[in-house]
Amino acid sequence: MLSKHIREFKFRSLRAFTLVELLVVIAIIGVMVGLLLPAVQAAREAARRSSCMNNVAQIGLAMHHHEFSVEHLPSGTINPDGPIRSEPIGKHISWTVQILPFIEQRNAYEHFDFDASVYATENAPVRSLAIPTLLCPSNPGLRVFNGIEAATVSIAECHYAGSHHDSESPIDDDNNGLLFLNSKVRYSEILDGSSQTILIGEMRPYDAHLGWLSGTRSTLRNVENFGIQPQLIRNGMPGYPVPAPGPFDVGTFGSYHAGGAVFSLADGAVRFLSHSIDPELLKQLAARADGELLKGDF
Repeated sequence: MLSKHIREFKFRSLRAFTLVELLVVIAIIGVMVGLLLPAVQAAREAARRSSCMNNVAQIGLAMHHHEFSVEHLPSGTINPDGPIRSEPIGKHISWTVQILPFIEQRNAYEHFDFDASVYATENAPVRSLAIPTLLCPSNPGLRVFNGIEAATVSIAECHYAGSHHDSESPIDDDNNGLLFLNSKVRYSEILDGSSQTILIGEMRPYDAHLGWLSGTRSTLRNVENFGIQPQLIRNGMPGYPVPAPGPFDVGTFGSYHAGGAVFSLADGAVRFLSHSIDPELLKQLAARADGELLKGDF
């Protein structure tokens, strides 16, 4: 009798999984993976957003160093005349070129020919140089190269723009932002207060971007229709059918982060501004000296 029970026990212990049991286990694993993936993606995006905020902080700090060194903020764009056309015609030396020594890019600064246009052959090597500080990790146009996320195009992009005006308007010498045509704004001229004035913010480059050297809509934007105006989404990703912008159209800020974009105020503070921010408040933050009381908190 005892030997019979032992044989039955061995038989039961060696019995394999049934197909139903295997399918149940696979289903449980699938549910667990499905619950885990959104959390992993959220963690990755949080890390990318943190890296983006660090980039904005570094650029804001570089702006301060420039102001301390030459006693004014860099010009939004340097060009003999205006308004600026977002076409590869003109000198168009952007603020990004002027802050190169302050973001550990002195070699690029030394190789740039300030007597030539940013589109000239002499400046082609610098124009194709991808600078990690100017690139948002969440932008889908980036790929990892030697451990650094960088643009893979011959004309390197910039994903951060200077604030040139409080509404859609051509880039000219009468804009009311901080970075515009041949501007040389000093902190003493920011009458609304540096902690209440936008300096730079994130943007989505248009397909026909002119690169980070170009002081056009490739590196300058305004706040009108922030969070509303559709932007081109590249690399085959679905987006709104956006008509080609005109030569004097500039466009608004934007990002690939959910719900808003990262900005730096003139005092160096880095803020994530939501798309739901009051448009009138945002317009006040873009003007350096409107003299009005803020219409709320941000």
